Amino acid sequence: MKLIRSRENPRFRALRQLATSSRERRKAGLALLDGAHLISAYRASGGVPEQLILSESGAVNAEAAQLAAGVAGEAVLVLADSLFNDVAQVATPTGIVALIRTPNPGPLPHMIERCVMLENVQDAGNLGSILRSTAAAGIATVLLSPGCAFAWSPKVLRAGMGAHFNLDIFDNADLPAAVRRLSGRLICAGSHAQKTLYQADLRGPLAWAFGNEGSGLSAALAAAAAEQLRIPMPGGAESLNVAAAAAICLFEQVRQRGQ
Repeated sequence: MKLIRSRENPRFRALRQLATSSRERRKAGLALLDGAHLISAYRASGGVPEQLILSESGAVNAEAAQLAAGVAGEAVLVLADSLFNDVAQVATPTGIVALIRTPNPGPLPHMIERCVMLENVQDAGNLGSILRSTAAAGIATVLLSPGCAFAWSPKVLRAGMGAHFNLDIFDNADLPAAVRRLSGRLICAGSHAQKTLYQADLRGPLAWAFGNEGSGLSAALAAAAAEQLRIPMPGGAESLNVAAAAAICLFEQVRQRGQ
């Protein structure tokens, strides 16, 4: 493992540029994982980091050493703590980050039995939470419209807590066009729908569509839905956070399927 102490080191300067610029990460096709939990989830999925970066104080940690196992020696960097803090994306650095190749799921499947479609979900925390709920509910396919937050940004990755590595995530998807690939129904949640979530049969092949935090779904995608359902809210709230609404819908589907 190479120890770097100078800010003028070319490897550190290149790394800092990647760590602090989403544009550079997208250009390079790389994502940044911060913390042992995310890196462990990535390794458990079979992934090997392009580069593993440890703080000097964190390098002596047994867990860090275990995560470094199997990563080529030249791909492991140890940074002086002050340099590591320049690379870390959180207020309290964890002592370990990794650069990974952003997964490419390939072309959209010709036929989709189950999926979650997200349209213009712009908050990174909401997007990551929905991805986490989707993976937990056993759904493997997620389609994101061009207006969504970038799924592989550090904030979305932290909120997803490793869910990304159990999903096929399709960015910049044409959602209305993708409806034609569904083998079952498209259902969307809406606060003004007549039918409630608990009156619907969710046991067959279906896809869910959830929209922007403020404006909801576009007219085109809402019109493509076979059903619109509302979540009963006896407390009188006007609406739910989109991540909370998605979790409620997905796990009502799990309950009905007896999984």
